[in-house]
Amino acid sequence: MTMSDVARPHNMEPTPEGLFQQRASALTLRRRAANILAVALTGAFAIVGVVFLFYLVGYVFQQGSHFLTLPFFTQAPSALGEAGGGVQPAIVGSIVIVALAALFGIPLGVFTGIYLAEFGRGAAAATVRFMVDTLTGIPTIIFGLFIWVLVVVPSHSFSGLAGGLALSIIMIPTVARTTEEVLRLVPKELREASIALGATESRTIWSVVLPSARNGVITGIVLALARIAGETAPLLLTAFGSSFGFRSIFRPIAALPLQIFDYTLSPYDTQIHQAYAGSLILIALVILASLAVRWATGGFRAKR
Repeated sequence: MTMSDVARPHNMEPTPEGLFQQRASALTLRRRAANILAVALTGAFAIVGVVFLFYLVGYVFQQGSHFLTLPFFTQAPSALGEAGGGVQPAIVGSIVIVALAALFGIPLGVFTGIYLAEFGRGAAAATVRFMVDTLTGIPTIIFGLFIWVLVVVPSHSFSGLAGGLALSIIMIPTVARTTEEVLRLVPKELREASIALGATESRTIWSVVLPSARNGVITGIVLALARIAGETAPLLLTAFGSSFGFRSIFRPIAALPLQIFDYTLSPYDTQIHQAYAGSLILIALVILASLAVRWATGGFRAKR
């Protein structure tokens, strides 16, 4: 009788040599197969998305690129069915409306995100977070209807101010949620160190937390601006549109999405192709905004 026979209980059979190695090898093979399948599916879906994106941009470019001339950017729209004309009032109007939306929406969105991230405890914070999530999922035309009842009807006039207010309501929840999520990523040790050095909680937020999350906050703001720049439904009930140049924020004002919408309903090929050209301008603005954010936040610099 050997020592191994003494140490092993009599009711246990000898363990086959290499059994655990075989199980580990089978598990490794299953994991590798699952990993390869996941990578393949992810790559396939990414390729499909990119193909659709390039097809969309290419089709819009093909249909509207020949209208992207200097007069198209500097002239007012022509009468339906007539050649020529441009989108100069619509471009100016979009800039004015988006600027008004940013003026109202950015501060409210950032402050709401700070409240939810730094003080978001209790029933009040849960209510605010629920309202922000609800506003994110509401169809945007509801915001236009709300401002129509609140501003347009009492003033008896459509206006650029009403359009800016409608777009700001769309912008607020997006900026708030992005700001909250980014601020939560800031390590709590930074807050504790600042308070330990004698800084107040508000000074800690403004001087330590926000600068640490600056890139993420800026990215969220620019993405929200890019989203509202292409909104059409709220502006139908607020800004309404105009064929004349910008005169006042209290008067009806043109916007690029509104002009694209009107031209797509036209029976004339000239206006339809101009709608494609206007869409190409919006796409270019969104791409340029994304590139500007990447550059401003250091996204193109190599990370060490």
